[in-house]
Amino acid sequence: MHARKTARDAYFPTRFDDAFFTARGDVTFRDTAAARVFADRVNDLDARSGDDMLRPAELAAMALVHEIFHVVIELYRQRNPRSFERLLERLDSQLEGGARRTLIRFLETFPTPAIYKQSQGEGDETPQKLLARDGRGAEDTYAEEVILLWLTNQNPAYEPVRPIVTDYDLGPSYQAMVGEARHFFAHEEPFGPRRQSLIDLLLEPSRKAPKSILDQLKFIEDEWGQSLGLDQLPIWRRVLWARDFLNEEGKYFYRGGPGPGSPLLDAMRFNRTEVEPKRFSQDLDWMPRVVLMAKTVYVWLDQLSKQYGREIHRLDQIPDEELDMLASRGFSGLWLIGLFERSSASKKIKQMRGDQDAVASAYSLKSYDIAWELGGHQAYENLRHRAWQRGIRLAADMVPNHVGIDADWIVNHPDWFIQTDHPPFPSYRFGGPDLSDDGRVGVFIEEGYWSKTDAAVVFRRHDRHTGHDRFIYHGNDGTSMPWNDTAQLDYTKAEVRQAVIETILHVARMFPIIRFDAAMTLAKRHFQRLWFPLPGSGGAIPSRSDYAMTQDEFDRKIPVEFWREVVDTVAQRAPDTLLLAEAFWMMEGYFVRSLGMHRVYNSAFMNMLKREENQKYRETIKNVLDFEPQILKRFVNFMNNPDEETAALQFGGDDKYFGVCVLMSTMPGLPMFGHGQVEGFHEKYGMEYRRAKWDEKPNHGFVERHEREIFPLLKKRYLFSGVDDFALYDFLTDGGVDEDVYAYSNGWGSERALVLYNNKFKDTRGRIRWSVGSKREDGSMLSRDVLEAIGVAGQSGAWVLFRDAAKNLEYLRRASDLEGGFYWELGAFKYHVLTDFRTEHVTAERPWDRLAEELGGQGVPSLERALVALRFRPVHQPLRQALGRGHVDYLLAGWDAKTREPTKEALAALDERLQHVADGLAWMRDTKVDATAALAKARTRFTTILRQLHPDAEAPDSFHLTASPAADGEVPPTKLDGALHLRWVELEAVVDLVAQVTQLENEPGARPGILDGWELSLPLLAAIGSDDYEAHQHIALVLLATALPEVPLREAMRASLSEARGRTFLGVHEANGVSWLSKERFEALANVLAEREVLDGRASLALARRQYEDVTRLAEREGYRTARIEKELDTPRLETPPSSAKERPLTPSS
Repeated sequence: MHARKTARDAYFPTRFDDAFFTARGDVTFRDTAAARVFADRVNDLDARSGDDMLRPAELAAMALVHEIFHVVIELYRQRNPRSFERLLERLDSQLEGGARRTLIRFLETFPTPAIYKQSQGEGDETPQKLLARDGRGAEDTYAEEVILLWLTNQNPAYEPVRPIVTDYDLGPSYQAMVGEARHFFAHEEPFGPRRQSLIDLLLEPSRKAPKSILDQLKFIEDEWGQSLGLDQLPIWRRVLWARDFLNEEGKYFYRGGPGPGSPLLDAMRFNRTEVEPKRFSQDLDWMPRVVLMAKTVYVWLDQLSKQYGREIHRLDQIPDEELDMLASRGFSGLWLIGLFERSSASKKIKQMRGDQDAVASAYSLKSYDIAWELGGHQAYENLRHRAWQRGIRLAADMVPNHVGIDADWIVNHPDWFIQTDHPPFPSYRFGGPDLSDDGRVGVFIEEGYWSKTDAAVVFRRHDRHTGHDRFIYHGNDGTSMPWNDTAQLDYTKAEVRQAVIETILHVARMFPIIRFDAAMTLAKRHFQRLWFPLPGSGGAIPSRSDYAMTQDEFDRKIPVEFWREVVDTVAQRAPDTLLLAEAFWMMEGYFVRSLGMHRVYNSAFMNMLKREENQKYRETIKNVLDFEPQILKRFVNFMNNPDEETAALQFGGDDKYFGVCVLMSTMPGLPMFGHGQVEGFHEKYGMEYRRAKWDEKPNHGFVERHEREIFPLLKKRYLFSGVDDFALYDFLTDGGVDEDVYAYSNGWGSERALVLYNNKFKDTRGRIRWSVGSKREDGSMLSRDVLEAIGVAGQSGAWVLFRDAAKNLEYLRRASDLEGGFYWELGAFKYHVLTDFRTEHVTAERPWDRLAEELGGQGVPSLERALVALRFRPVHQPLRQALGRGHVDYLLAGWDAKTREPTKEALAALDERLQHVADGLAWMRDTKVDATAALAKARTRFTTILRQLHPDAEAPDSFHLTASPAADGEVPPTKLDGALHLRWVELEAVVDLVAQVTQLENEPGARPGILDGWELSLPLLAAIGSDDYEAHQHIALVLLATALPEVPLREAMRASLSEARGRTFLGVHEANGVSWLSKERFEALANVLAEREVLDGRASLALARRQYEDVTRLAEREGYRTARIEKELDTPRLETPPSSAKERPLTPSS
């Protein structure tokens, strides 16, 4: 492909960039490194990110397709030697001035290197001189280039490089020339496997795969390789090279900077042919149970200042309440990002480039002293002491690969860095500002960083005493641009390795958990690849091929792995330290199994589960179990990290997020939560942020769900963190293994757990029986029966009881039914964490068989409670039928539109079901029960419900509370939930019947006691289930509507906060020393209770709406703080409703 002069000016203005171009001006790449440098330049200068980034492999394919077209045209010329000569003759005859005018315009817009140099003041080549000197031969050559330029611009796959290749301004003569060429070749001899014109042949790849240059290259390989004989020509080696490049890049994400770099897209596999010694480090007792919370320290302190309304800028000012909250949630490790003294040069660079609020990067360090801005060592000691009192260990980064460009070591030990005594590229200029604060040295980054035109690999260190200059390489992992505020350490020097190890020990004396940033760059194979490549294999970092070493030379410089030295030294001198490596590039297993790190990043967890590549991740787990199960317990699993988008953006805020979070909380390894993850924050914090740029508030419903479903699991990490009892199962359905379901068991001591999660938007059902193979110490493979794994094998005559820790429900199964496999049904993104397995046998006092029949497989909050409730079966069974979906739907459909009354059949059905309950109650108590009053009350309420569901078309108002129909633009009104209110009507009728036989009719607070004492929630649970959030909410609201007194809305809402059932529903919880409740749940309860007043005839619709708005605005005004809301609810606001006709109660006419 060709590059416009404007693109050369922007991206490739120097003579050293000529290496990207052939003498004719075609873009070419001698190797993958050149493609990466080209792509990086464009991405950086265009500020491209994410999916908009130019991919090196795709770029190489674009250039290669252009090269292939030249070869195809050459093959065509061999078949038709005078074809282009005749083309030029036609152009001379058909175009004014022939082809030359267009060719001059083409060469001015898409210059050759020689012509471009002339435009930059070097040389004297011009398009006119070139065409005059080389004559017809040059016209022939560049006519071919013009045709290929047109083909490039017809190809949609070149859209990512459109600004570089566009022909938009070449004018009418160019279009005319192309049109004549197309007409000419259409009448020439056809060519190729399908006997097409030359132009149509060259258009064929883009027609077959218009959106993908990769698919176009595959088409060429498949269709033209043999038919045109390309596979016998030198170009074919380039095709194979491109295929390898594409395969290599396909395994990884393309991204820049330290951090994930290249997270795997394929399942993790292990090389069994290389000799890699097995040298795991042994965990201390506390290490397997660490749960880590990450906090970007400056941002966190600013957020705390706003939250607590006072200045919090030092570590010793972090409130005890925050530490209490972390500990109460199950976090035992606190990773504070950015604690150490940072490079002032890094801060200057960022501020001079426009971000005036920036601090230095957290990974460009001056020294490993606690930053004075954060309170220094004294403030750190204060925080460490207070955190440890709560069982929290502090964690910190150690950045071994590089230091800041003005670090203490740059001043005092300049020989410790990879460097040269001259700029590696003569075009480099270092005339910008001096970034050093130390009078002994000057520090200058290359000018291209200031003008955003280049990304130099070195900076200049000037010794002011001697006048000597060194050009020190920036830190670089070879995946993108150099990190221009860092200096790369030279690990071929023994003194450097020893100095870094001593620094690690210094950090270990302060922090029991150390995270090593970009640790994989210091593994021997990668440090060699990046900085001292084998002869002939350079290219990862520009200019480093000049410093190639043979393998023997390199091994003499670094005789053993640096990380093995670190691990062995720390084990001797700081044994109570957990070493955690950020490592990628397929080195995860090597870092823990051979190098001895305690933990290693597992980016496959986040990436594969996010994209629901479940088969790949299950295969990864299987491969680990097959190779070395101990690796699994050493993974750090996370849903985001500081280099990635937030968990809320990647996983959403609903069942999928929580399902994956359950996996993270219950898989072996170390769970790591990101800053703002629990709160549902969306902003990704840069390493240079002093404060968050978005004013985000915690999502209280999101936090509450963590409190309910995730934090209890974190407190049981002892149960999940190991691998000795871990077993992974295939979920077997009628169609085979469902790869989207994660099923595994684990345990500790006699306690066992079984986890099930469906990571797909679909429903599924199946069984688990035998676990997949897991390698034992003696090399044999072990597969376990699931009943043995959960500790209930050999109990054929027993009943198995267990609890779902995620949903807080208990289940009952016949042991013999489980012997053929543990059966479960899973909805989309649904999960269960089954624990507390035990067996029971049927006795007269404990009839588990009868209870199982009663429950029908449904879970209940307490099996013991449900067993007690069996004695209420004469009441529960008819009540369950009355509350069931079928009966409720039948009643709600029983409306006679003509009479505007319920049908006789519906009223009879209502009476019949409630009479059955009364009969059961009479049988239980051996007494007569008069149901007349309860039935009459229920009929009246039922009639009101149906009237509100079917309003008169001429009625002036309709039933809704959440918005006025006259208020345009507001939230649409909420329709009455007929099923909810009908169940309330029926349940309250039963409560009235029980009150009658127990002589509690006149007791004002009797309802909650009757609901609980007679276990009336059980038939409601059994009738509609509680497997999803909506059903759970529905049940809770029915129970609350029944339990709360029939008083005005303010009093009813206040009463809801005075009893456990109400506080639970409202999500009352402590955070930062303050009691909060859920906005959504408060509004939902207020809505239902206000509707209850209307349906009960105690308030008009207008009054109910005013009451609803009153309490919801009150809660909003008080910031959903429980105590403030209680206080305000105690203060009456509304007066007795007016007696106007418009506000009369909406009760049925008598």
